[in-house]
Amino acid sequence: MRMLAKGRFARHILDWYMRAEDWIRPTPQGLYVEAGGFFIDPARPAPRAVLTHGHADHARPGNGDVLATGATLAILRARYGDAAGTRLQAAAYGETLRLGDVTLRLVPAGHVLGSAQIVLEHAGSRVVVSGDYKRRRDPTCPGFEPVRCDVFVTEATFGLPVFVHPDDGQEIGRLLDSVRRNPERAHLVGVYALGKCQRVIRLLREAGWDRPIFLHAALAALCAVYESEGVALDELRPASAAGAADLAGGIVLAPPGALADRWSRRLPEPLAVAASGWMRIRQRARQRGVELPLVISDHADWPELLQSFAEVDAPEIWVTHGQEDALVHAASLQGRRARALRLIGREADEET
Repeated sequence: MRMLAKGRFARHILDWYMRAEDWIRPTPQGLYVEAGGFFIDPARPAPRAVLTHGHADHARPGNGDVLATGATLAILRARYGDAAGTRLQAAAYGETLRLGDVTLRLVPAGHVLGSAQIVLEHAGSRVVVSGDYKRRRDPTCPGFEPVRCDVFVTEATFGLPVFVHPDDGQEIGRLLDSVRRNPERAHLVGVYALGKCQRVIRLLREAGWDRPIFLHAALAALCAVYESEGVALDELRPASAAGAADLAGGIVLAPPGALADRWSRRLPEPLAVAASGWMRIRQRARQRGVELPLVISDHADWPELLQSFAEVDAPEIWVTHGQEDALVHAASLQGRRARALRLIGREADEET
């Protein structure tokens, strides 16, 4: 396609674009691959679903046939039990499968354990559906692998130029500095249960924190899944069973909603911390009573989104959720055709 003479290039792109949209298109239920007869991350239960990862806005219960990585299926079982799907099929990264008239394979997305981009090939074109992704190193999951394609379907959670994430190690260093300065206080860190929790634990271990890390009960099950998949988290203890002497000067992880509820009152002088890409917006931190905001995100920031477009070298960009309009405009300035899909149920997660 890229070898065409300039005079024919624009017309060829238009013809290709119309064909691509004929076999993969947005619907109220989600992105539907008509040539394969399946939905990707359907918003409502579907007979056949291919899932990018285990977060609830992408992986809902009640589907029929479900295809995902083995780690994502383990997460679904832990979260939904028998409602994870009628029939579950695990696919390894790089394994090539045939669904209907579509060739499919999964490649790492770098978002959370088991997360995958869906690489689809049909009628001479390649479409990559990114799901959620990040470009930073993550000790709990394989890193994002760019795949050259004709259409790149991207998220846009942090799709504004203001979002430039700092170094993760720097943010963990700020947490440990605060612990040293406040040995009488328990540092209560709000983290999303899937991905952020386990990543923060591993980053703390890499930074030299070898003491027990205390967990809210709501985080325990998914930590167990990570460990069963080979991600070592070292000593974790239930916060509910610890005494004040253990918790003072310690680190406690909990869902973000626990920072201000009655559960936190038993902790010794709790210092509220939150780990999220949204902590770049200081007003959000103040509104939630966060004393120590840590900008640690499981999504690509603005420069990384644009970097990804260049690396996949896609002439067509589809934007699924988040700051769609800004990213569509930026892609257009790069000379790419771009559009916002505005999929239902893909609103930006406040805890990412």
